[in-house]
Amino acid sequence: MSSTSISPPVLDSALKKHKVLHIVKDNKVGGVKSNLNGFVKSNLAAEFDFSVLTQGSDRIAIENWQLQPDVIIWHPPCRLKSLPSLLLLKLLNPHTKIIIHEHGYSQGYEPFNVSSVSRFHFMLKLFYGLADKVVAISQSQQAWMLQNSLVAPQKLAVISQCPPLDKFFAVTPKSPSNPFKLAAYGRFCAQKGFDVLLKALQLIPHAPVRVYIGGEGVMEAELKQLAQGLDNVEFVGRVDDVPGFLQDCDAVVIPSRWEPWGNVCLEAKAAGKAAIASDVDGLTEQMTGCGLLVPPNDPEKLAQAIVDLVELPPSQLEIWGKNGRRLVSGDNGQYIGRWQVLLKEVLAN
Repeated sequence: MSSTSISPPVLDSALKKHKVLHIVKDNKVGGVKSNLNGFVKSNLAAEFDFSVLTQGSDRIAIENWQLQPDVIIWHPPCRLKSLPSLLLLKLLNPHTKIIIHEHGYSQGYEPFNVSSVSRFHFMLKLFYGLADKVVAISQSQQAWMLQNSLVAPQKLAVISQCPPLDKFFAVTPKSPSNPFKLAAYGRFCAQKGFDVLLKALQLIPHAPVRVYIGGEGVMEAELKQLAQGLDNVEFVGRVDDVPGFLQDCDAVVIPSRWEPWGNVCLEAKAAGKAAIASDVDGLTEQMTGCGLLVPPNDPEKLAQAIVDLVELPPSQLEIWGKNGRRLVSGDNGQYIGRWQVLLKEVLAN
């Protein structure tokens, strides 16, 4: 009796998933990671095969050669030292589409970080020129890119970030506490402006407010030194349960010096909390009808805003909370939908 071999079934090409590789700077907790976790676990996973790698040219070169992705989405900051890595990816994967997801740079970033604007813009043009698409995360970031001719308009797309927000919508409304409870959280770095917040609180020592600051980072010792003598400030450490943290507070303060988008504002709105935020970059466009805007890096104006917020009637805080929730109610679905459209568009070209 002759034997016959049985070949494995051939998968219909229409059923094959396109491979999408996300490259990230690191695995630290933050806005990029929370958005990415929601992205790769969304219903897009039924259509695309997602992989995530941390940055590192040798490992990326080897693993990309094995993965042979259809699309690479680059999340790390665009810096000259990273340019060889991106060039290597393009050489090793000549048929792969490259999307640069710009998380970090904006109009507000430049005054605090850039000594030569022309050199900085030239570097960004080199990076963006290698990409098939560049994704901005806010309308203000898009406007800054176009005003400075950093990327060709046809290459640029805007997809405002939005991680899953169900747990924030589950935060229940509450009456304001006495003293008023303000929450602030994020990385302890110059960008987030917690030093500005502490300087503002020094100006209003008798205001009926308690401030709970969550997070960790390189400025932790400096911030705790700055907070000495402020009996109404408590550092609560890293916050893993952000909705639970927000449940107990009355409002959120976001004192960032620059913020291309600002997930904290998005989360505060979803939790139904009024906010005080810096009038800068993506925060400005998020703050319609849900709180107070103040100039960035201005302790005096921030101090006055805190006093004003505490003195508002509870009904105003409730209105702002409801407005915020309404404005973000469909944002996660729109975020996933826009990425689906963009990936299909890139793959079709």
